[in-house]
Amino acid sequence: MAKLELKNLNKTYSSKVIPVKDISLTVDNNEFLTLLGPSGCGKSTTLRMIAGLEEPTSGQVVLGGEDITFKQPGDRNMAMVFQSYALYPHMNVYENLSSGLKLKNIPSGEIQKRVAEVSDILGLQELLIRKPGQLSGGQRQRVAVGRALVRHAEVYLLDEPLSNLDALLREKVRADLKQIFAAQKAPVVYVTHDQTEAMTLSSKVAVLNNGYVQQLDPPARIYNHPANLFVAGFVGSPQMNLLTLPCKGRYAILGEYELPLPNMPTVPPQIVLGIRPEHVRIAQNEDTNKITGKVFLVENLGMHNLVSVNIANYQREAITVRALLPTDQTWSNEEITLALPTQNIHWFDLHSGDVLKYDYAFN
Repeated sequence: MAKLELKNLNKTYSSKVIPVKDISLTVDNNEFLTLLGPSGCGKSTTLRMIAGLEEPTSGQVVLGGEDITFKQPGDRNMAMVFQSYALYPHMNVYENLSSGLKLKNIPSGEIQKRVAEVSDILGLQELLIRKPGQLSGGQRQRVAVGRALVRHAEVYLLDEPLSNLDALLREKVRADLKQIFAAQKAPVVYVTHDQTEAMTLSSKVAVLNNGYVQQLDPPARIYNHPANLFVAGFVGSPQMNLLTLPCKGRYAILGEYELPLPNMPTVPPQIVLGIRPEHVRIAQNEDTNKITGKVFLVENLGMHNLVSVNIANYQREAITVRALLPTDQTWSNEEITLALPTQNIHWFDLHSGDVLKYDYAFN
């Protein structure tokens, strides 16, 4: 096992196409790092540079203290699981699992031992004589993971391996992957655009956008303390309420309501308030930061209703606040008073998008 380091990694295809911009990351033994972001943010290109399938324009890939930036993929002792599974259709499961080991001239006894161990871990014992066309999507995914595990690699790379599975199967395989790779104790780099996968699997998450790392933190901190407007809006479902409000004195103005600002050196003309729908609640007598508006949409999410409320702003136009509320009460075209708890409010700079240094959430 060895530490993986990316040092100022860049990839440029042309002056207008630069998918990866100065990325520096470290993945230690027993760490599961997820590269999370929308399509085109540079996460798969970064993974391919780690694997040696793409050559960086500048920067370094270092494994165990050795610069492997220009090493061939086969010489890196890394194992990769692809989105498409990439199984050989003419080979059965046993042959797919063992093919890479045969190319490395591993003794047949050792091959049989490794395949048996991985088959036991992944529940593939009864499938070894079947070909990929005779397997379900989940079974093929397990074979693809197994082919990586038999390598006994120093680093495991996974490129959106669950995207071809249906929702229920994805949930099961996700739980399996978490246990399997926790037992390997090797660095894991996982690419996805699915925030649920990132939050449940990872020990660290790197949120990427436009080629840059927007935030690198454990999942809980990514969720509870987003570094900027992009992270706040991208991570979380339902999406965080992000309200652009004018400022007056030491208050942000939401309709006819004045919301106290944190103790900032200077107050900007406008500011962005962020609060997650699950933190917005029905107001009680003792609450501060109360706002009243009219319900115009109720979406039943099973355990909760996602209630959308129109609040008249300072220009008398509606501004929408969404709240996750219990399903034991219904609101339809009714006025409702909500509370925005101070400890759950995030304040962002409108122009830079950065979270303000005096954000309540850090107090």
